[in-house]
Amino acid sequence: MIDWFEVVKILEEPNTGKAQADVLYKSVLNIYLDERDNRKGEQLGLKPNGFTKPTLIRDYPIRNRKVLLRLRRRRYLDADGRNIILNQYPLTTDGAKLSVEFGLFLKIAMDTLPLTAASLARFFHIKGSEVERYYKHHLSDFECWDQKEHAVDWVLLSKNIGKRCSIDETELCGEVYTILSNKEGHGRKGSVIAIVKGTKADVVSRIIKMISAEELAKVEEITMDFSDSMYNIAKQCFPNATIIIDCFHIVKRLCERLESMRLKFKRLAVTENKKAAAAFAQNEDRKAKKRAYYRKKHPKKSGENRGSKRIRKQKYKPQVLSNGDTKVELITRSRNLLAQSGEKWGEHKKERAKLLFDLYPQLKEAYSLICKVRDIFKRKLTIDEVRAKLHGWYKEANVCTFREIKSARDCIKSREEQVLNYFLNRSTNASAESLNSKIKGFRAQLHGIADIPFFLYRVCTIFG
Repeated sequence: MIDWFEVVKILEEPNTGKAQADVLYKSVLNIYLDERDNRKGEQLGLKPNGFTKPTLIRDYPIRNRKVLLRLRRRRYLDADGRNIILNQYPLTTDGAKLSVEFGLFLKIAMDTLPLTAASLARFFHIKGSEVERYYKHHLSDFECWDQKEHAVDWVLLSKNIGKRCSIDETELCGEVYTILSNKEGHGRKGSVIAIVKGTKADVVSRIIKMISAEELAKVEEITMDFSDSMYNIAKQCFPNATIIIDCFHIVKRLCERLESMRLKFKRLAVTENKKAAAAFAQNEDRKAKKRAYYRKKHPKKSGENRGSKRIRKQKYKPQVLSNGDTKVELITRSRNLLAQSGEKWGEHKKERAKLLFDLYPQLKEAYSLICKVRDIFKRKLTIDEVRAKLHGWYKEANVCTFREIKSARDCIKSREEQVLNYFLNRSTNASAESLNSKIKGFRAQLHGIADIPFFLYRVCTIFG
C-alpha cells in the first residue's frame, strides 16, 4: 500500500465508541493516506482534479489502539472533461472493510486453527460476528464448497485415505456421527476421511464405498472399539485390512463392569445408612417419650433445681473410618482409584484402597482380575503367548461369582482374534480419540451450532 499511497498525517484521538469491542481500545489512530501520482505514458496528458472522498479501511490494531486507514484516490479529467480514477488497486478484502493483508491473515488463522471467530476477534478487538460473516461469505470457500448440499448427512474427503485408519463415533449437533480418520494425520490436517450421520453399517458403508475399490483395498489396518456397527463397517469396506480392537477399550470395558459393582455396593451402603439412621431416630423418639412420661409423673416443684441439663434428641452420625471417611464416602471417593493401576496410587489412595478392600473383598478380587489383563497388554509378547495367558485369565474369571466380570470376559472372548491383533504392531485407537476430543473442544467453544454445514466445513478445512 505504501508503494501506491503516501502518509499525509497521523492523528490519535480518544476512543468514544460504545460498542463492546470499542471498550478494549485505548484510542483511535487515524492514518491519512493520499494516492501518489502514478501516471505513466499516455496518462500524463490527464489533468489532475483533486481527490475523492476518504475511504475507511480497518487494519491491524497497534498496541491497544484501533487503526483506521483513510484513503483518498486521485481524480483526473480526460479530454472530454470526465472524471476518471486510475489504477484500481486491491485495497480491501472482497465484501469486507479490512485491508487485504489483514483479511488474508484472518483466513489463514480460521483455516488452520480450531478457534471460533469470537476468540480470534478478541485478540484484535473486532466484533466476532463481523469476522464470522467476513470469513463465511467472503474469505472462505464455503459458498462454493462442493459438499455443502449434503454436509448435514455426510462429508467425504477421499484424498485423505491411507494405509492405517481408525473409526469411531462421536456426538455432534445433537446427533451421533461416525468419523473415519487417517492415523498419519496425527489429529491435524489430513486426518478426516469421512463424517457420516448415524452409525448404521449399511448407511455408513455406502458413503465410504464412494472411494475407489483400489484405494480401499490398500488399507492395511483399522482400529476401533467393541462396537458391532463399527466392526460391520470395517468388514464391508476394507477387505484386506486387519481389524484391531484397542487395548484401552478392553480395559475400559472391564473398568465399566467394576464401576457397576462399585455402584451396587454404594446403593447397599446408602440403604444400610438410611436404616441405621431410622433405627437411631426411632430409639431417640422412644427415649424422648420416656423422659416426657417421667416429667409428667414427677412434676418439677416451685424453686426446685434438679441440677441436670435437659436432654434433647441427638442427630445420627454415621461411623467414621480411620481415614476420616464414612462408608458411603469411602465408596464414592474410590471411583478414580478403581480405574487406575495400583502403582499410580498416592499414600491417601493406598490407605483408602486398603479400607475399601477390607470392607468389600469382592471388589478386591474383581480389581485383581482387571490388573492381570492390564499386565498382559503391557508386556511385549507374541500372539501365541498372549492367547495362552488370556485363556488362563478366562479360567480365573470362570471361578469368580461376579456376573459383571463374566460379562466382560464374554465380550473379550467373542472378539478374541481382533484383540490379539493389537500385538502385531501395538496399534491403538488413540488418534481417533484425540481427533474426537479436538472436535468436541472446538464445538464447546461455539456454545451451540446454528449452521451445521458451516461447522462441518470448518472441521474439514482444519482437520481434513
